[in-house]
Amino acid sequence: MLFNFQDADIQAVIKTVSQLTGRNFLIDPRVKGKVTILSVRPVSKFAAYDILLSSLRAQGFTAVEGSRGITRIIPEAEGKHNAPASRDRLGRVNDQWVSHVFVVQNASAAHLVPILRPLMAPNAQIAVYAPANVLVITDYASNVQNMLDLIERIDQPAAADVTIIPLKHASALDIAQLVSRLDTVVAVPGQPMPQAGPEARLNIVPDARTNSLLVRSDNPGRVEQLRALVEKLDVEPRAGGNTRVVYLQNAEAAKLAEVLRGVIAGEARAAAAPAPGAAASAPGARAAEGSLVQADEATNALIISASDAVYNNLRSVIDKLDVRRAQVYVEALIAEVSSDKAAQFGIQWAGGKAAGSGGALVGATNFPRAGSGLLQTAIAPESLATAGGLTLGYLSGKITLPDGREVLGLGALARALEEDSKSNILSTPNILTLDNAEAKIIIGQNVPFLTGSYAQSTGTSGAAVNPFQTIERKDVGLTLKIKPQISEGGGVKMHIYQEVSSVARANLAAQDLITNKRSIETTVIVDDGSIVVLGGLIEDRVSESIQEVPLLSKIPLLGELFKYRERSTTKTNLMVFLRPAIVRSARDTVGFTEYNYKYMRDQQKEPDRSSLFFGGFNPPVMPESTATPFKREVKPDAGAKETGQAPPAEDRLLGPPQVGPDQPAKP
Repeated sequence: MLFNFQDADIQAVIKTVSQLTGRNFLIDPRVKGKVTILSVRPVSKFAAYDILLSSLRAQGFTAVEGSRGITRIIPEAEGKHNAPASRDRLGRVNDQWVSHVFVVQNASAAHLVPILRPLMAPNAQIAVYAPANVLVITDYASNVQNMLDLIERIDQPAAADVTIIPLKHASALDIAQLVSRLDTVVAVPGQPMPQAGPEARLNIVPDARTNSLLVRSDNPGRVEQLRALVEKLDVEPRAGGNTRVVYLQNAEAAKLAEVLRGVIAGEARAAAAPAPGAAASAPGARAAEGSLVQADEATNALIISASDAVYNNLRSVIDKLDVRRAQVYVEALIAEVSSDKAAQFGIQWAGGKAAGSGGALVGATNFPRAGSGLLQTAIAPESLATAGGLTLGYLSGKITLPDGREVLGLGALARALEEDSKSNILSTPNILTLDNAEAKIIIGQNVPFLTGSYAQSTGTSGAAVNPFQTIERKDVGLTLKIKPQISEGGGVKMHIYQEVSSVARANLAAQDLITNKRSIETTVIVDDGSIVVLGGLIEDRVSESIQEVPLLSKIPLLGELFKYRERSTTKTNLMVFLRPAIVRSARDTVGFTEYNYKYMRDQQKEPDRSSLFFGGFNPPVMPESTATPFKREVKPDAGAKETGQAPPAEDRLLGPPQVGPDQPAKP
């Protein structure tokens, strides 16, 4: 049949196609307009439906397959929200909206989006699901089919063949670092493999064991170019050219030189020892024995004089050991809460009467532990000035002793004393150290202790001649000594020695000093950032003492007048906690530093406490931190540059200081 319409209403055309094809259409009220369709030859009912879809597309409308065999006619802008999804190949390719899911097998789905977007309709949509490398395209079926054809041409498997380029004279590591300046992707030992961009078509991996390069590329011509370049670089060194200088970035040259000498000695023994049934490899042994490794501590460099084979093995060891070591920031928390209570009460009696012949009868109860005893007070009344608590006495005149001295006639002396002291001590020492390196911090005083004395006296006057004393000074305070070791799982194994000591009474002489000491020495494993308790002391001590007069103190009720009681209670709670944090980068170091720097600066900026008599006091304040992390970028071949000059480097600003890790405010 001929399919001709001249300036016809679009809904009338849809009705005609519905009658021809038997399709059911649901027309949106916004679908309005006039269309003109001319055909000079008869068309089938399927072609009529395709012509309708093209006419709808020209008017800004589209048809979307719905449920129960109903085709919806809606504006084109809404087509992407209603198009049916499919992973199978498209059926009829027409101007109907569809959503197609395409799984990209070899290429990157994200890299295909910029290529496909210019081919899409204005209201079409394309999305990428990166985990499955999938493209979701919503567009006209004809456009989708064109894009699928293009994707199939691009999504081709890359060349999987690996080419091995052996080296005879040069080091594979040196050649790989040199070639890394080109537009290639090179795997450097000790560093993560860089991500290959869409422009990178040549992958190179050096193998130090076989001294060869492993090359893979989609373009065989690039491999041949690299092979030609390597052949020009792999030349025999000049005579006397076996001495090389390797500049280290992180390791200590002196310590690493000792390790390399051990490696050379092991290779020499292995080369000299023949295998069962085989002759000894004397050339290999002589090559290892003739090698020499020296350290230049001024430039932190290694001077290696060895054959190429031995040097390649040593370079492999150097690249694995010359890495940036992580650090551990350890914060200790020592909490001690103690409470001491003491009470004293007692009564002392005295009586005296003159007797004949200048004598006197005296009787008294005297308790020496009562501080100022009754007899001591009677002889030296000024001793009451140093007595603590409440002291009550009864005077009965004075008594004249046989030697002519007069003393107070104290009839009774009562004393009561109660003491209560509490302390709450919190110490938070912290220290930063390298992995597997011992660190120590001491905060306290250097106190003198008398260990001996000597004084030689003359035979006549008795005066000392050449007297001297021997004094030993010891650190009294807080000591923290740690040696951390970071494990593969992120835990930290620590050998710890922690000591808290103090002088019991500071007013004693050097020979009478007594120190209180609390120490812990242990080995623990803690997760990064976790808090662990090392140990502690929980003590509750009660002591009571009674001084009394025999017999008289046993009298009911009245016996209490002949007793002196002393009671004390001591409670001590001491706990030591530890929290390690692994610092793996310079950015982490800046974060911890900024956190502590800001805390100290805030402490110095306390409000000014000026008084009426003194002016305002402005203490010095630390300057505001301007530390900005710099990254030192060393050129790829500078790690083992074999020249007499230090490797060049460039400083690049990374940005403002980073805020430290979230931590609670310091007490």
